[in-house]
Amino acid sequence: MTIDSAEPASAPTRRRANGGRRPNLHETVVSRLRDLIVEGALAPAARIAERQLCESLGVSRTPLREALKVLASEGLVELLPNRGARVARLDERDVEDMFQVMGALEALAGTLACAQMTEGELAEIAALHYEMLAQYTRRKLPEYFRLNQAIHAAIVAAARNPVLMTTYQSLAGRIRRARYFANLSDERWRHAVEEHEAILDALRARDGARLAELLAEHLRNKSAVLRSDKL
Repeated sequence: MTIDSAEPASAPTRRRANGGRRPNLHETVVSRLRDLIVEGALAPAARIAERQLCESLGVSRTPLREALKVLASEGLVELLPNRGARVARLDERDVEDMFQVMGALEALAGTLACAQMTEGELAEIAALHYEMLAQYTRRKLPEYFRLNQAIHAAIVAAARNPVLMTTYQSLAGRIRRARYFANLSDERWRHAVEEHEAILDALRARDGARLAELLAEHLRNKSAVLRSDKL
């Protein structure tokens, strides 16, 4: 896997998350490395093999180490003084606490978004939703998950609250891996899709109270799956 001018198959999704612009090298390395961690290719507590990653990503150590600093700020990587870095462990108590806070943030975002989003924003969220369903039908979890996260981020953006956005972004990276793992169960994945159908219906109806309830429940259900799996 090398990073060059050719964009990967998921590039349209990545451009959506970046406001329609092409990501630069730094963003690309961060995104690729984040995906490796979130999707389990790099396991919790595993040491980061910098030389191997540099070769596979086609970059020097400088952009890789800068990317590791970003992921450390997101809670996905632990930087070890004079010993490189390793993938952060998933702590059950921390994960549960993060899901509680994220559920409250997304519920608030849903209430605000229903009152303020434009028809264009609603259409964009609907388009992401149907792209996500197509990936679910193909059973492509990584592609499904990127679209799923783009939907949640779009709802937060439509809330038009900079403080909410900043708080959400500070937590989103840390909780991303746990959200991905929660879909590894076929039954939970199916339920998540059903929940997203209801979320889109509430958005279209601009029913803020209903959407807040659905988003909070969506996060509670993911947390319950992770507790049952003892992650």
